[in-house]
Amino acid sequence: MSNVFRAEGLGKTYPGVRANDDVSFAVEAGEIHALLGENGAGKSTLVKMIYGLVRPDEGQMALLGAPYAPHDPRAARAAGVAMVFQHFSLFDAMTVAENVALGMENPPPQPELSRRIADLSQGYGLPLNPARRIAALSAGERQRVEILRCLLQNPRLLIMDEPTSVLTPQEAEILFATLRQLAEAGTAILYISHKLEEIRSHCDRATILRQGKVVGTVDPRAHSARELAAMMVGAEMRLVDRSGRKPAAPVLQVRGLSTAGGEGVALKEVALTLRSGEILGIGGVAGNGQEELLSALSGETPTAPGTIALEGRDLSRAGPEARRRAGLLAAPEDRLGHAAVPEFSLAENTLLTAGARQNLIRRGLIDRKAATDFAQQVIRAFDVRTPGPDTAAGALSGGNLQKFVIGREVLGRPRVLVVNQPTWGVDAGAAAAIRQALLDLAAQGAGLIVISQDLDELLELSDRFCALNQGRLSAPRPTEGLTIEEIGLMLGGAHGMEVAHVPA
Repeated sequence: MSNVFRAEGLGKTYPGVRANDDVSFAVEAGEIHALLGENGAGKSTLVKMIYGLVRPDEGQMALLGAPYAPHDPRAARAAGVAMVFQHFSLFDAMTVAENVALGMENPPPQPELSRRIADLSQGYGLPLNPARRIAALSAGERQRVEILRCLLQNPRLLIMDEPTSVLTPQEAEILFATLRQLAEAGTAILYISHKLEEIRSHCDRATILRQGKVVGTVDPRAHSARELAAMMVGAEMRLVDRSGRKPAAPVLQVRGLSTAGGEGVALKEVALTLRSGEILGIGGVAGNGQEELLSALSGETPTAPGTIALEGRDLSRAGPEARRRAGLLAAPEDRLGHAAVPEFSLAENTLLTAGARQNLIRRGLIDRKAATDFAQQVIRAFDVRTPGPDTAAGALSGGNLQKFVIGREVLGRPRVLVVNQPTWGVDAGAAAAIRQALLDLAAQGAGLIVISQDLDELLELSDRFCALNQGRLSAPRPTEGLTIEEIGLMLGGAHGMEVAHVPA
């Protein structure tokens, strides 16, 4: 096979940070090539240089044997490089065809474009109706729109950033079948994911970055997930310890929880009982009520009387601050903008949820030393890679900010902690550390509700599993013995999605 893309000695430096250092690797025609590394290893900077979002300080790139130095994404697309980003860039009120047209330099008339979309989607096993509005599509279907928008450019190199983070197992298999079909047609695919088993199953080679440098290019199928993780972090990754947990008395009870929905998904008669020391896993495809459930439990969305009780105390009418004082804490999915204020320092961001429980605010005045000390405690305990507590939250990488947000809540001594996507966007080593912290918190007697689209994570952490589908919560099932296939069907609405009360 011949090289489609080659990098030689790429380097990029930001103030105080060497993001990429002498990076060299190649992606061949017809291969799915993984890019692995810890958070902060330099993956994002590298693909931004390839896609024209960032200019390298040194080094060269070649595409199809010719020098390649795109000055912006438009130039990258014109040269034959396409990218599907982790966060979809689609307009909900517009149709599939209208969204695709927005990504084209010279879109054809709508009837012709709709026909091309329909033909291409059928040819690659990604069926889509060009006339459907984005708001009516599932997460998997939205990703198809992004992929088709790229495929209409006939790319020679396709970059995929965390493509399966919002997909059910069945949707992920469809995606991989499509990627393999593209590779067989000669397209080179650069694939970024933190899911090591996924990479072992579907990628031909993997280039591993550590602290901005390439430490090797390997055949991922010849290595275990633990071995790959060890290459990423430079040390053996410790196994998650599930011992020491003994679920006890009920600590949180939810009965008949319904919400209006508005622009989001309406919750419909949600009921659950959570025990002290238990982790209840809730799975669901993105957009089925996960954020709405967290918002209702945290107090951001008003709830009807008698629906939420913490250790027998009715908190249904209490707001977020009163619930936090009582010991009901939450960490939302959106870490930058919802869980943290980008312009605030890490010390200032501790005040958002830990002010009362950590005595950071006294008699209406902020104790800045206490806030700084608590932020430093979180940084040390969760290995947050940052110059210090005075650093703005927006200056951290996504994975490091995620560690800070989760650490802030874990160290807040909750009686109940509700987290949505706790390890979203973090590397294998950091994910293992976060999961261990959640398990340790449960071992100390807290009750945890973990909402996640990572099914392996839910199977690893939770004692019982529920599926959230269109605002309805399924009856719980013991996690032990559940298969990925059974969970995938539950997420799609099968297997007892009736409203059920979780037995105490």
